[in-house]
Amino acid sequence: MTPARTLRTQRGTQRGIAVIEFAILMPIFVFLTLPVIDFARAIQANLILVNLTREGASLASRSSQTPQVIMNSLAQTTPPLDMGRRGMIYVTKVMGNAENCNKSGTNCTVRNIVLEQYRWTGGWSMGGSAPASKTYGSCSRWGNDGSCSSLPSPGTGSPTANTMPGKIADGQVIWVVESYYSFNMFFQGLGIGTLRMPTLGPNLYSSTVF
Repeated sequence: MTPARTLRTQRGTQRGIAVIEFAILMPIFVFLTLPVIDFARAIQANLILVNLTREGASLASRSSQTPQVIMNSLAQTTPPLDMGRRGMIYVTKVMGNAENCNKSGTNCTVRNIVLEQYRWTGGWSMGGSAPASKTYGSCSRWGNDGSCSSLPSPGTGSPTANTMPGKIADGQVIWVVESYYSFNMFFQGLGIGTLRMPTLGPNLYSSTVF
């Protein structure tokens, strides 16, 4: 065999090996690249929810608009998220309430109670039960305006709010806005052998107190 033919044979062999290596590694490269798309989408969705709750808590604490109007307005700022189908918003009014005082009215225990709660009536149209509020998730009856109509009159019988325990003074009022979004991964369940795509969500969540 001449040197030129030997060289051509070696080059052909090297090209063949490179093609085989590429064919083996390509699925791995794709598998490592695809999660980046879903991670980027999840980060974007989370940032939108954070901005929504921040603005919502600010508006709820100082605006004369009803919570339902505020939530409708907030939802308009969330594209590309499909909040109407996959999202939910809660607005909860919380107050510090002095209880278990001694006879002189001192040495009280301040408990954070739920005064009002509203859920967005325009959300979670995808069906099923929307995630419950983490501030107060035991409302048994919702009004047509989205208000929790099962809350008692403010006092010792009011439910406890699961937010900022021990941080609110007696009579101090805060507003808590929470948002959920059911994140739909593009590549959920994708796998190669024992490797599986990590699951993001399914429900992204943000909460802001004002």
